[in-house]
Amino acid sequence: MPIFARTSNCRFVKWFLLISSICALVFLASCAPQSPQPLINTATLLSLPQQTSTSTKYAPTSTVSPSATPTTTPTLTPTPMPCGPYNFEENINPLTGLPVANPQNLKIYAPALVSITNFPVTARPQLGLSYATFIYEMYIGEGASRFLAVFYGDYPPEQVSPDAPHSELGPVRSGRLPYETLRRFFNGFMVIASASSRVLPFLDEYTIVSNPNLENINGARLSVQELKQIALDTRKRLGDPILTGQRFEPIPPANGKPAHKVWVAFHSGDQIFWQYDSLRQAYLRYQDKGTGTPLELFYDGLNNEPLTIENLIILYTNYYRYDETLFDIELKYIYRYPALLFRDGQMYEIYWTTRSEEIEKQTGKLRPIRFITYDGKPFPLKPGQTWVEILQLNNPYYETTDSTEYNVLIRSRQPGSGFWAVPFISPPFIRSPEKD
Repeated sequence: MPIFARTSNCRFVKWFLLISSICALVFLASCAPQSPQPLINTATLLSLPQQTSTSTKYAPTSTVSPSATPTTTPTLTPTPMPCGPYNFEENINPLTGLPVANPQNLKIYAPALVSITNFPVTARPQLGLSYATFIYEMYIGEGASRFLAVFYGDYPPEQVSPDAPHSELGPVRSGRLPYETLRRFFNGFMVIASASSRVLPFLDEYTIVSNPNLENINGARLSVQELKQIALDTRKRLGDPILTGQRFEPIPPANGKPAHKVWVAFHSGDQIFWQYDSLRQAYLRYQDKGTGTPLELFYDGLNNEPLTIENLIILYTNYYRYDETLFDIELKYIYRYPALLFRDGQMYEIYWTTRSEEIEKQTGKLRPIRFITYDGKPFPLKPGQTWVEILQLNNPYYETTDSTEYNVLIRSRQPGSGFWAVPFISPPFIRSPEKD
């Protein structure tokens, strides 16, 4: 049974760590860059022919392990109706645009943001990712990325089989500085497996999950039953979140560019390949286990099903890099920054915003990131799950050769291929006085 340290019981820990960290805070704040003016991605926009079909099947390359091919047949569901950005039916989840099995969940539970590891690779397959509404993937240093998964509305079943008395989420890992901003967007709580003394004082509304097996770095887990209880208590204490602002439409917008495959590289040892599956009408995630290793399909270890993502978003912003593993990310009060949306096998150049509007001014609460056109109108996502890859502002994107070789994908340009390359370029260090 995990040991929990709720926020209300952890404040003495935060005050103790705050005393030891106050100098570092002053130094980091004094040297952090000023918020830049909104920028537009300067990557060359490619003139491509329009895709004539939104369900073009793209065959995997021969380098993908045959064992990674999905063997299950996708279940067809009724086509959802357009909804949002402000008026949602009582049974519609404003984070997915889909009906929930139990609409009461939307009224009584707070959004939960769970820190789930991607490294070491023994953490895979992770548990519960297919049930999250949003998943944010960010660079955390030393060539690794990590997930922050948002659970709201429908939860994983509390028991997946008679042999598993309690469904668990995880592996849960440590907190990071950007988590607090994302948590405030959802007016929810985060679940972490501790955090460093440089991070914990800046986090709020968290639950710490202990690792009962110190020999296994992936040992921290949280049961679905426990998550729901914390979500219930948090909603009573924090009040209702404001989760409106996103538009959902099942039919893709016009003028998309073909996007059968997307390569996201945080590092040569952390390469992700998203491939559009026309039968599932969603993107499947493949990833290597280190430089030169074969690609493997991502599964959810909770239900043993392939991870399917309806919306893949590349979000461009600024990383603040204080040392090799201490990063913060610029997310609050952004008027307009660029983004890429991949849905239905097509790519759209869009924007994202967190600017305060009348609803923020009236309530004093923040809302989640909204995806918009250049003139501020909501850009429609596909009803379903959304995965957000957070990259550096003005990192390049381009169409490339169909390959799995890092050096080939970095160098090659092949307009019209429908295979998009999105490499992450790590930001420079921000010098702090304590290192002088």
